[in-house]
Amino acid sequence: MRKVLAIGWSNTRRFLRQRGNLFFVFVFPVLIILLLGMMYGGGFDTRVGIHVAGDGGPLAERLAGALEDVEDLAVVSFGSEAALLDAVQRNRVSAGVLVPGDYDASMEAGSPVAVGLLLRRDNQDSMLVGETVRETVGREGMAIRAAHFAAGRGVGSFAAALPVARQMAAAGGGVTVSYTTAGTSAFADFKNLGTFDLGASQNLVLFMFLTSLTAATDLILTRKLGVARRMLSTPTSAAVIVGGEVAGRFGVALVQGIYIMAGTLLVFGVNWGDPLGAVAVLVVFALVGSGAAMLSGALFRNEQQAGGIGVLLGLGLAAVGGAMVPIEIFPEAMKGIARFTPHYWAIDAFGDLVRRNGSIVDILPQLGVLAAFAATFMVLASWRLHRVLTR
Repeated sequence: MRKVLAIGWSNTRRFLRQRGNLFFVFVFPVLIILLLGMMYGGGFDTRVGIHVAGDGGPLAERLAGALEDVEDLAVVSFGSEAALLDAVQRNRVSAGVLVPGDYDASMEAGSPVAVGLLLRRDNQDSMLVGETVRETVGREGMAIRAAHFAAGRGVGSFAAALPVARQMAAAGGGVTVSYTTAGTSAFADFKNLGTFDLGASQNLVLFMFLTSLTAATDLILTRKLGVARRMLSTPTSAAVIVGGEVAGRFGVALVQGIYIMAGTLLVFGVNWGDPLGAVAVLVVFALVGSGAAMLSGALFRNEQQAGGIGVLLGLGLAAVGGAMVPIEIFPEAMKGIARFTPHYWAIDAFGDLVRRNGSIVDILPQLGVLAAFAATFMVLASWRLHRVLTR
């Protein structure tokens, strides 16, 4: 056992000593989690940007509040018209609302005022959100016109009539639309996710597996340089060498997984759910990654093959397994295919822990499937590597 650990520790140190590996193991995953969280985090609400020119006022603040009160609509404030226009053009928000600086003064005086609306005509979602914004702005203007009407008839001042008009508009009649939602939304349990919660678990799975496959090149180098054969010439069996190589790949995957999980927890406040369950998924998936790396290192003849095909294979499995987009948006046929990837089961386990407040007991089926993946990879890799080293 001591020899296995010594070989594993040596392989882990050798991989982490390479500066390029340090970037892709520690820096790049956190940057991706940060960027995805900033761009798409905060739930699945439609985002609308708003810029209030000048100092604004109570009526402008009321308009912004009315937009925020719309269900499934998240309002983001921008400091300038140029920043809002750039956000609409880059699709960071579905629509932009420009409130002029004289909005309050014009509304109080009963003068016309134009509220700007920025939309993308090539985006259907943007056009639909535009209709919601128009309806909200019109509803606010209707109450203000009613208050001016009452004040013009001598009922009272505009300031006194406006709260009454709003109250009557909220409690008044009109057309009532009732609707019933058929079924349950696929994103019902995404509502309470933090900004980085969803992307963190997906990227943890993606990068652990991808880094493990990349580490397979060191195993090929060990074979090519004859290091493994020299170890066989000592009182070291092939089984010990294979175990040490497995330990090396496992060490790399585990170090990266712990770093991502602990780093995102401390820096971004990512919720990983039940700690015992999260650690269990981390450890078992590290075994999956190390088994896949061993199989890759045993099958490919040179580093170029392992590096190129390994990256393509890692990215492909991640895409199919739901590590790039939520599996919930996949059609049923793709969901069935995704179940043949280890990524699917790891992400589903994190989904139970984070979104459904599960415990390690709730994810035992996923852990069992991941353990089966790891065992299959390692048995095939050990058989192949044993043949390569002893022939």
